Formats: sequence, structure tokens, C-alpha cells
Amino acid sequence: MIGALFIIAAPSGAGKTSLVNAVLAREPKLRVSVSHTTRPQRPNEQHGREYYFVSVAEFRRLIAAGQFLEHAQVFDNYYGTAREPVERLRAGGHDVLLEIDWQGARQVRAAQPDCRSIFILPPSRAALEQRLRQRRTDSDAVIERRLRDAVEDMSHFREFDSVIVNDDFATATAQLLDVLQGRGEALRANRPELAQLTRELLANR
Repeated sequence: MIGALFIIAAPSGAGKTSLVNAVLAREPKLRVSVSHTTRPQRPNEQHGREYYFVSVAEFRRLIAAGQFLEHAQVFDNYYGTAREPVERLRAGGHDVLLEIDWQGARQVRAAQPDCRSIFILPPSRAALEQRLRQRRTDSDAVIERRLRDAVEDMSHFREFDSVIVNDDFATATAQLLDVLQGRGEALRANRPELAQLTRELLANR
């Protein structure tokens, strides 16, 4: 039986990676596809674990060879999901989760129409800024740019099947598991209760 394919996207600082790590610990059938990137490797990262770190020249060679299921330029770097590992994992019966942005999500939906897509929203802009600053990995200028870009990212939430608001982490983790296990109907992206929050998140766009 072929495994399911899930896309999860979020603005920087919304807690996507922490949520993914939490559901991985609870869902043994789930696998995360490791992306390629041209961004510099951080001290706590390992090649092949967080990302495959490659040069711009190598990334462009992979694009030309048709090796990516999706790819996009985010900030000043390239990110992409290799096609072969995803197809191999699904063929082996594993559910596969892709951590990508909304641009990549569009490409995957076109290439793999049976996928399910999930968008993570923060509970407020203030919470998003606080989380970015708590990382202590970016300068003030980079944080300001990430916040501007976050509004653009969040404006695409309606393109996704499900939306989870990461306010309380335990609740958001349980909701993500519900979606991954086919019980997420109440979390659909067009539910009316998201209207006020999304107006506030996207104000002055």
C-alpha cells in the first residue's frame, strides 16, 4: 500500500519544525524527506539530517537534471525536495511529510495531486516576533525581513487543506496528528473561526 504525502508550511518562527519533531516521536509510520539547500550549515546541524547542504552550482545542476519534486528561492538561498527519496518512501508504505514553503507546496500539489497540505499560523504577530528573537540566530535586520516575508507567506493559507494555529504547543501537536491520521475535518482552512485571526495577521499587507 502506497504511503500518504503531506505538505506542512508556515512562516519562519511559527514552530513548524518543533511540531514536526513532536509528531515524528508519536507516529512511527511517518518519515520526513530531507531537503537540499544552498544556505550555510549552522554549527548544530548535520549534513543529511537537517538538510543536504550543497553549492549553488550543484543545486542548479540538480534542477537541470529534473531531480527535484519542488524547489524555490527563499530569502537568498535555494531549497528543494528531491523526487526519488519521496517516491521510494511512499512505495515502501511510509507516510511522508515535506517541510516546505507555499511556493514549493504549489509545485507538489501539481505533481502529486493526492497530497494533503497543512499550514501553521502563529497566534499573533507579536508571538511570531518573540519566537524569532528567542532563537538568537539572526540580526535585527534579518528578523525585520523575516517578519515582512511572514505576512506574504501567511497570505497563502487559503491554498492549504488544513490550518493549525500554534498557540498552545500540546494542542497544536494533537491537531497535527489528527490531520495526519485522517481526523482533521474540523481544521479545514476555510473554517469561519479563522477569519478574525487572519485579518489581524495580514493587516497592512
